[in-house]
Amino acid sequence: MQYLACLRVVGMGVALCAGMAAPAWAQQGIYTCVDGKGRRITADRPIPECIDREQAEMSSGGLVVRKIGPSLTAQERALEETKAAKAQEERNRQVEERKRERVLLARYPDKASHDKERALALAQLDDVIAAANRHSSDLATQRKAIDQELEFYKNDPSRIPPKLKRQVEENTQQAEGQRRFVTNQEAEKKRVNARFDDELMKLKALWAQLASPSGAATTAATTAATAAASGPVTQKR
Repeated sequence: MQYLACLRVVGMGVALCAGMAAPAWAQQGIYTCVDGKGRRITADRPIPECIDREQAEMSSGGLVVRKIGPSLTAQERALEETKAAKAQEERNRQVEERKRERVLLARYPDKASHDKERALALAQLDDVIAAANRHSSDLATQRKAIDQELEFYKNDPSRIPPKLKRQVEENTQQAEGQRRFVTNQEAEKKRVNARFDDELMKLKALWAQLASPSGAATTAATTAATAAASGPVTQKR
């Protein structure tokens, strides 16, 4: 906006006009707010008295240019950042959960496939346990032979040869190791069964969703959205 100023030279009958810029106050925004005491305050810069509340910046024509939210303290900013981080963490968790569900459904499209893999996993552990038990049986047979040799020295154990003593010690350690190993494998079978039980609970819910028309549509939409957000998924066996 410019103001046109004209300078008339009376004696010569000539009018000189020059364009002049509007004064600085006419170009600046106007800030207004109501402070904590209910007073309406207006200024040509952000108002310190309203730092804790919303302010409006207005043009010289009286139109609202923008609204400025309350400024946060350092503690308030930290709380907001923590809240935002937790919200993002929850979104990431949900995306990961959808990915795991997609992988689970791809791996086990029905209960038969899940039962088959459970049986295979348990059979492998049973094979390992059987092999360990055979080794334990061999050690027990070996120990009988050692004990028969020890019979010659039962009246005077101090005469037991060092080699025989080492055989007794090694047999005892190996037999104990095999017992611990079998115990751990039995515990592993329980963990495997628990894992498959937990998967089966989730899969039953997912299979039920897929069986219903609305659930299938929702699952497809969720799968597409998750895939777009997380990228391709590598299936692991």
